[in-house]
Amino acid sequence: AAGMFLRLLSDIQWRAAHPKWRRMTSSQRSTSTTAEPHPISLPAQAQVVICGGGIMGTSVAYHLSKMGWKDIVLLEQGRLAAGTTRFCAGIVSTARPVSIELKMAHYSNKLYQQLEQETGVQTGYMKTGSISLAQTQDRLISLKRIASSLNVMGIPCEIISPKKVLQLHPLINIHDLVGAMYVPEDALVSSANVSLALATAASRNGVQIHERTSVSHVTIQKGRVTGVETDRGQIQCEYFINCAGQWAYELGHSGGEPVHIPLHACEHFYLLTHPLKEPLSSSLPTIVDPDGRIYIRNWQGGILSGGFEKNPKPLFTEGRNQLEIQNLQEDWDHFGPLLSALLRRMPGLEALQIMQLVNCPESFTPDMRCIMGESPTARGYFVLAGMNSAGISYGGGAGKYLAEWIVNGYPSENVWPLDLKRFGTLQSSRTFLRHRVMEVMPLMYDLKVPRWDFQTGRQLRTSPLYDRLDAQGARWMEKHGFERVKYFVPPGNDLLDLDHSKTFYKPDWFDIVGSEVKCCKEAVCVIDMSSFTKFEISSTGDQALESLQYLFSNDLDVPVGHVVHTGMLNEKGGYENDCSIARLSKRSFFMISPTDQQVHCWAWLKNRLPDDSNLVMEDVTWKYTALNLIGPRAVDVLSELSYAPMTAEHFPSLFCKEMSVGYANGIRVMSITHTGEPGFVLYIPIEYALHVYNEVMNMGQKYGIRNAGYYALRSLRIEKFFAFWGQDLDAFTTPMECGREFQVKLEKGMQFLGQEALLEQKQNGVYKRFTMFILEDHDTDMDLWPWWGEPIFRNGRYVGKTTSSAYSYTLERHVCLGFVHHFDEKTGEELVVTPDFINQGEYEIDIAGQRFQAKAKLYPFSSLFTQRRRKDEVELSGYQRE
Repeated sequence: AAGMFLRLLSDIQWRAAHPKWRRMTSSQRSTSTTAEPHPISLPAQAQVVICGGGIMGTSVAYHLSKMGWKDIVLLEQGRLAAGTTRFCAGIVSTARPVSIELKMAHYSNKLYQQLEQETGVQTGYMKTGSISLAQTQDRLISLKRIASSLNVMGIPCEIISPKKVLQLHPLINIHDLVGAMYVPEDALVSSANVSLALATAASRNGVQIHERTSVSHVTIQKGRVTGVETDRGQIQCEYFINCAGQWAYELGHSGGEPVHIPLHACEHFYLLTHPLKEPLSSSLPTIVDPDGRIYIRNWQGGILSGGFEKNPKPLFTEGRNQLEIQNLQEDWDHFGPLLSALLRRMPGLEALQIMQLVNCPESFTPDMRCIMGESPTARGYFVLAGMNSAGISYGGGAGKYLAEWIVNGYPSENVWPLDLKRFGTLQSSRTFLRHRVMEVMPLMYDLKVPRWDFQTGRQLRTSPLYDRLDAQGARWMEKHGFERVKYFVPPGNDLLDLDHSKTFYKPDWFDIVGSEVKCCKEAVCVIDMSSFTKFEISSTGDQALESLQYLFSNDLDVPVGHVVHTGMLNEKGGYENDCSIARLSKRSFFMISPTDQQVHCWAWLKNRLPDDSNLVMEDVTWKYTALNLIGPRAVDVLSELSYAPMTAEHFPSLFCKEMSVGYANGIRVMSITHTGEPGFVLYIPIEYALHVYNEVMNMGQKYGIRNAGYYALRSLRIEKFFAFWGQDLDAFTTPMECGREFQVKLEKGMQFLGQEALLEQKQNGVYKRFTMFILEDHDTDMDLWPWWGEPIFRNGRYVGKTTSSAYSYTLERHVCLGFVHHFDEKTGEELVVTPDFINQGEYEIDIAGQRFQAKAKLYPFSSLFTQRRRKDEVELSGYQRE
């Protein structure tokens, strides 16, 4: 079969180089599970066991061995590179919208380029370039945004005209194109050969590789990996790495304690043709036609073309799976629309002879990003899987980051967008995964505008107020499976229109959110913020305080009833979490964190809190509904409902008190709003939620109360220069880089995690600084909007990217937040960034290739504050979250 050609060639080359493995496998594709002779027995123990001999497993083995780790065993249930890797289309593409994925693909490209020279194994590497086509103006805008990111990373890339497309690829029909993006350094490889080359290098560095060896069970004791059971015996190990591709889900559930790896396989089709009469040049660029849902590359003088259809076929939902992937059944009816798109794009192919329709499984994840990192429940259990059909593009970079993570305890880049801990157990339902991947696979090529939402797997986690808010016109988005309100559509608006307001320009909800913001500033609004992660930590003695003082950067030894904004830092001083902690009593604390911290923060604290039965941590997220009352009249509403004075003298800022509201007791009221506006958050036991909400809305009528959503909250917090974790703050961002030194107990003589790194920064200066930009010459109605990830230029030179942005209804301008770096003009080396460096530059923000002038500020505009408020300066500079 044609699909076997490269694979067999690889086998012959590699077995010749490794005679000791020649007898290990039959050279034919065997579907039987009969035992093969194993000349080398498994070791009784190893430091690391890797399961899976595809591109991911071999890449991790290669990079671990490069970093000096030798005691590594790689186990493959069939033969190396015989899974999805064997059928991979072999396109190495760097044009990725997510920054970390772009970096992984760029590194992979550079690695594969020199791999043949390093190992002597032919990888088929050919630098052909790629052309992404745009049939619409919106598609062209999305390509321009990607091109801006590639250019500032030093990756050659240009937006080209349809005529230039024709010059680069004469067989392409260009009549319906408005433009395209050309990336000249993208490449083609033989995926199986790359995997075998990585295995060859790893083997030379001491990695033991065993084929025809199935892992049946991973042993976990006291929350740590201790070994693996295989069909050939047991291996004790410290680290286990699940690189089992589409089998990763089942393998994760095979142990006593399940490790949830949310991925699901779909059938993926591509076509192979015989060579053209005039065989295609091997250097012709790869074509990606997302509006036609197809990709086209040259293949041995003919073409290979596949795509992502609108009606994908999930498979193996019941968990049944074969040992090695065979070519699944052809389905020409299913492939029909993609074939039509191919013939429209390359009309000259009508007379071409088709060799084969290949159908192989590909693994997809719930959010279209791959999965890497350590399990939250089992120390030493790492995962690298779920590549969403981009395994060969990510293979090198993903293996490198995971190897760094294992060896050093952290990777060299912020990989939170890919971290396994961004998911909870709720994303592991087979029904959820089956439905979600049917949406995800078409989304691979769908046009994704800012703020789009998944439609499947919704209404999974909801507040008790969901139905009440929905009936009042709430429009929903989802975070960590939790439904949250974006905004409320007033009665009489065209609802259908708003649900389809997908644009890179001014959105349809602009005036609606503007009126919610106005109400927050002038009257009072209610935002349901129940999705926040909520933990209670308590002890019989001082254990809770002592432990938390070490794990958090701000001083938590405050009087009972006070609320502290604090970071949870790592050894490098970076934010693992950003939270508010209320001291409920001498020995108990109530911790509020961002929604997507539920799994990550729990695992981080569990791994670092002492194993003491007198110290208890409980996740109480589900126990409380949170209502945020924002605005100058919030104090009036609450004091009337509670018959208690709520003024600053009686209820100071950053204070927490249990109160009665209406008939309901035991409500934790905090004077904090996460926006810089005056107000309170009410943490209400869920059985009282509906009652308290009704009471608040009824009492608030005379004060002009209304519901509001997270879009209003975002606008308020960004114009107040509030950072939030996961977008502005991450594990590589420290308090010193954000002007939040006062939130750190450096001067109090107390030890805490990350202290040494912060002291060093205090002495030597910081290499990036969080900065606020106000766009000057930007027309809100006519120009493209900034969203996040836009390059920042200082005096014409690239200095960083925006991390978040919003329209400020107060300033009537767009506000972008982001980090400014200082690169040496000659060497590119990073230099210290001083406030003077920020203040003395002329700035521009690049939105899809168009630059807009911006004014840089290190502090929020004082004109934003219509009144001086008590201690709110503390909250003003506090870290907030969405």
